[in-house]
Amino acid sequence: MKVLLTGSTGYIGRRLLEILVIQEHEIICLVRNKKRFDQEDFTEKQLSKITLIECDLLESTPSIPKDIDVAYYLVHSLNLVYKGFKSAEQIAAKNFIQLLSPSNCRQIIYLGGIANDTKLSEHLDSRKSVESILSKSAIPLTVLRAGIIIGSGSGSFEIIRGLVEKLPIMVTPKWLQSKSQPLGIRNVVEFLYKVALKENLYGKIFDIGGPDIMTYKEILHAYAKKRGLKRYIITLPVLTPRLSSWWLFFVTGTSFTLARNLIDSLVNDAVCKKNDLSNQLGIQLLNYETCLDNTFHRIRDNQTVSSWKDSIDTTSIESTFLNKNIVPKYGCFKDIQKITLLSSPHIVLDRIWDIGGNNGWYFGNTLWQIRGFLDQLIGGVGLRRGRRDPHQLKTGDALDFWRVLFANKKDQKLLLYAEMKLPGEAWLEFKLIHIEGKAQLVQTATFRPKGITGRLYWYLMWPFHKIIFPKMAKNIVKV
Repeated sequence: MKVLLTGSTGYIGRRLLEILVIQEHEIICLVRNKKRFDQEDFTEKQLSKITLIECDLLESTPSIPKDIDVAYYLVHSLNLVYKGFKSAEQIAAKNFIQLLSPSNCRQIIYLGGIANDTKLSEHLDSRKSVESILSKSAIPLTVLRAGIIIGSGSGSFEIIRGLVEKLPIMVTPKWLQSKSQPLGIRNVVEFLYKVALKENLYGKIFDIGGPDIMTYKEILHAYAKKRGLKRYIITLPVLTPRLSSWWLFFVTGTSFTLARNLIDSLVNDAVCKKNDLSNQLGIQLLNYETCLDNTFHRIRDNQTVSSWKDSIDTTSIESTFLNKNIVPKYGCFKDIQKITLLSSPHIVLDRIWDIGGNNGWYFGNTLWQIRGFLDQLIGGVGLRRGRRDPHQLKTGDALDFWRVLFANKKDQKLLLYAEMKLPGEAWLEFKLIHIEGKAQLVQTATFRPKGITGRLYWYLMWPFHKIIFPKMAKNIVKV
């Protein structure tokens, strides 16, 4: 089977790709930037079955092979802008149909959201409009509508975890009484690949959800019970959607735009219309408790394959940010630390690769947290996102308020690009060089200011840089 896959570097698409590769299908991946596709995750034999085509469906429709069997549409613009993503999603869907029209594609599979209420949020209404656009194609469409998805790295799970782990007492809005059917990511992927080329499913829409119908309050309490935490939840009707969004933004790792769009959707129940799709496909639905057990297990074993935090749509960062992997030399301020290694380069590289998240920044963690909080106050990402894996980094990963531009232990280099709100651009680079048989760490912080505000910012931060950066470098190489 030849598959066209959108969203292959996203949370769900990356999981689906892994299964399709194991099944030895031929896969055409539409990606915004080939640099974000981590080829190290696959063997040479598997890579021979994968073709990458760069494409932004908001802007272009490149040519694709004609002999496509199945096309997965896993594109969402939920995080782009509040009260504006609907038009973007419609443009992308229309371009996708135009891209497919010359092909011999036999089926389009779309993952949307459960939308059974008469009055829908803009988010769910947008998903329905995408369904409508895709259904107008001559190619048969199969729609799967899901509610909240539970899995390591999923947005829903991370929000649940952020709330329960951090807040012993929660004063919450009334949407916590809305109902949903949490569905495990394992089941989501099963549905996606098992509906492929099933002709009896062409032209049909199916709600997919787990066996448990729960309020969001019950979902939070069940998580707390699983973790052995006592949590008190007080529901108030006076919290507006905007206040609720700020509440999610500051407590969890989500962006404000994503929080606002999600809050608007949570007023709708996400309960499935009954169907026997799981029985038709031989899928054993996992209950919420089992989903949590599986998720905790993967997190404990550092097996988080993909995370919603790594999506570039979760913030305002440009989709072309990976093109900034050449650090500018001119018009910049720099702080350069050079230290000869007294321990093995492998040990130092491991320390560099462990930086950030719960591992901290090797010096002045309180100062880093203050800087992150200040970034949040002006709508930035702050330090809440942490990192996908405590020991592994790959291109495109979110790392606190940085993005990984380049991470290669063979080249002994890690390059980060600042995603915080700044009057300029910032890079942080760690690399090992070898001179006369001795290894040396070169740590370089680069800031390219925008106007006088950027220059004032650098001089304001200079005293803190002079404390933090030398100590950080010394602690990275210490024996």
